[in-house]
Amino acid sequence: MTPEGPPFSLDVIANTARIHEEADFDRVLIGYFSDAPDGFMVGAHAASVTNRLGFLLAHRPGFVAPTVAARKLASFDQLCEGRLAVHLISGGSDSDQAKDGDFVDHAGRYRRTEEYAQILSKTWTEKVPFDFDGEFYRIEKAYADIRCAQDPSIPLFGGGGSDAAIDALAPYLDVFMLWGEPLADTKSFMQRVQAAAKGNDKLAFSVSTRPILGKTEGEAWDRAHAILAEIERRTGGGVGKRGGKGPQNIGSQRLLDAADKQEIYDSCLYMALATASGARGNSTALVGTPETVAEAMVAYYDVGAKSLLIRGYDPLPDAIEYGKELIPRVRALVTARDAEQTN
Repeated sequence: MTPEGPPFSLDVIANTARIHEEADFDRVLIGYFSDAPDGFMVGAHAASVTNRLGFLLAHRPGFVAPTVAARKLASFDQLCEGRLAVHLISGGSDSDQAKDGDFVDHAGRYRRTEEYAQILSKTWTEKVPFDFDGEFYRIEKAYADIRCAQDPSIPLFGGGGSDAAIDALAPYLDVFMLWGEPLADTKSFMQRVQAAAKGNDKLAFSVSTRPILGKTEGEAWDRAHAILAEIERRTGGGVGKRGGKGPQNIGSQRLLDAADKQEIYDSCLYMALATASGARGNSTALVGTPETVAEAMVAYYDVGAKSLLIRGYDPLPDAIEYGKELIPRVRALVTARDAEQTN
């Protein structure tokens, strides 16, 4: 689906939020881009027109002081009555960071995010003023009257494929986010993150994929191939193919490496769309009937993912279809898996 219309629309935000709430999504991701509207404002409007839907607000450390961000986030959490989580994005592209005036290198950005996560948590939970003296932040007598609606604080999400990302984030996050890789690679990566968590017992995992559904397997694959053709038409044949300049971030490189070896993994994980789009984000698809895709999603639950983040290539119609055909099946399968574990 080709984007159209203005970059900001109150009606589109409200309609999108209502569609996801009616489809019974737990929460929606509000992305961060260097040229996009402010996510705090988008989220505040979406919260005002919904009652249950949660929000995962992407936020890049380095542009707002962590104590200020902590108060902004806590205020948002109060505004939406405890429906907020924050996704800390350190930044995978030097050129994109530079658009906002940030020239800290890749490893440095993760060290900065590590300090940021610590300061956020302290600002939300410390009962007396605190000091902090780090590589990137020096703070004296910090304290906030505003606290999160959630106890003890807003959940912290984050991710990254490099050793720097894992070492910096695993000890502090509530949820480590992964893109949809083959199941064996996903399980191995989770084990790497858990080894670096240093006693962080609260750490859980989320896996992101882009389901493509059809009434039959053939219909679903026809749709997947049509989406691939459209992406390649726009990119001139696939920006992720070897020989050109690939993405800087390790997560994208991992997807492209897997796609180089095989086009389809496990039951229905389709890698060609990652190659065609350059794997710049959540780009691998689960293709098939709702029954097939639900089973494939729950296979990630079986290896340790307690959250499953999905979005479609035709976002609003796909969200409606997911609510009718996919989300109920996934929940039923998870309930059955949990019952088996307790028996």
